[in-house]
Amino acid sequence: MSELVRFGVSLEKGLLDKFDLLIREKKYTNRSEALRDLIRQELVKKQWEEDSEVAGAITFVYDHHKRELVNRVIDIQHDFQNIIVSSQHIHLDHDNCLEIVALRGNAREVEMVADMLRSVRGVRYGTLSMSSIGRDID
Repeated sequence: MSELVRFGVSLEKGLLDKFDLLIREKKYTNRSEALRDLIRQELVKKQWEEDSEVAGAITFVYDHHKRELVNRVIDIQHDFQNIIVSSQHIHLDHDNCLEIVALRGNAREVEMVADMLRSVRGVRYGTLSMSSIGRDID
């Protein structure tokens, strides 16, 4: 367990009031927890910018009736099986499917796979959720 350090922060009252409102809405129990999360978020962002080893999840919705779409999605996943850890296919309704692809690799390559999957004709919407593999963020 790491050593806790206390430090002071000076903020304008209006900014602190907005921060307090935000952390109440997000159900934080105190400012320290909220600040820790904000700092970790910036550290994860830095890992992605530096092309470090990262984890990510690509989530996308597509029309499974679109010709060749499923084959193209599978081909992309096979081409990047070295960084794709897992995928899950979910039937949302008769026309729409949700695919969740978990990846671990260098940030640029993970982003490239996300871009490739999102740009397949028939993909209606896609997002990339960035995460850390847990190193160097505490």
